[in-house]
Amino acid sequence: MSALTNTHDVLIRNLDLLQGQVALLGVSDPAVLSQCLTTGLAMSEHVGVFLALAKATGWQACYGYDASELEAARFDTVVVFLPKSRAELTLRLTMARFLGRAGAKLVMIGEKKEGIAGATRQFQTIASDANKVDSARHCQVWVGSNQQPLAEFCAGDWIGWSEVVCAGVECSVAGMPGVFSEGALDDGTRMLLETFAETPLKASRVLDFACGAGVIGAWLYAARVEPDRAELVVDGVDVQAQAVMCAEATYHKAGVHGRIYSSDGLTGIEGRWQAVVSNPPFHSGVKTDTSMTEQFLREVAQHLEPGGELRLVANNFLPYEGEIQRQIGPVEKLVQDRRFTVYRAFRRGGAGVLPIKKPLG
Repeated sequence: MSALTNTHDVLIRNLDLLQGQVALLGVSDPAVLSQCLTTGLAMSEHVGVFLALAKATGWQACYGYDASELEAARFDTVVVFLPKSRAELTLRLTMARFLGRAGAKLVMIGEKKEGIAGATRQFQTIASDANKVDSARHCQVWVGSNQQPLAEFCAGDWIGWSEVVCAGVECSVAGMPGVFSEGALDDGTRMLLETFAETPLKASRVLDFACGAGVIGAWLYAARVEPDRAELVVDGVDVQAQAVMCAEATYHKAGVHGRIYSSDGLTGIEGRWQAVVSNPPFHSGVKTDTSMTEQFLREVAQHLEPGGELRLVANNFLPYEGEIQRQIGPVEKLVQDRRFTVYRAFRRGGAGVLPIKKPLG
């Protein structure tokens, strides 16, 4: 039996807390379900984990916070695993208040390095009777009662809007707790967008990998002029439920042509694009984790047309240049500062510049 993550292992140490119908919010390791000795709801905002949870017998899997089909006051025990974002904790606790019946047991589990000490004060605002019942594996377990149950919960109500301006181009971007760089344009993405202004993509079909809230697609669409704008299709893919919700909202408001995929990397994604762009993640929780991007670089060539362009931005310390060279072709550094580098490469087997294809019909 493989070892569970610290927080999930600590939950198994405290199985006596799981009484009646149980909801687990923020599951990161599907293996925990087989050891819980109960059934109920298991939520993850990571689509790969969600698909694994959906295979567990007796459990209802939930992808993120879209609780439109869930019932209020259904659960006797609601376990909240601590997310890395304090704003997302507010969202997760609100969902817990909706799912738990009045007086239901609320359990919060988190690691010290994730900020469980500060999170307890937030927990106590909704459960004044909360107290710590265990401390192990660098984690704490807090238990309180659902003193402020909610009759309604809609994830869409948590979407907010920000105006993003870069290189003279403005677009509206949706935001939600837990989405990367919510409400602001991070420096890496800004640098990437500036290269599009200086060295435009010569492509009418683009894929934005790890698209987040859809800012790249919205910006590319706003930067184009007719008729190029009408012909531009920017598809996006992201692993996180909130990001997918926000990207769909961003695209809808801007009128961007394109589809947003929920996918763990490029697994299950079919088709080829004339260009693939990305500001890929390098964290898993609070830890540096480049595995997702490394897998993406191994797979992306099969999704690029011959001669298609890969353009991505990454922190300078990340070892992506060699992998891009091996998988795609010769690498060019379009711009670099003390923190970030924008890389460009064209897939071997083409001239490096693709003609923009007119749509059929």
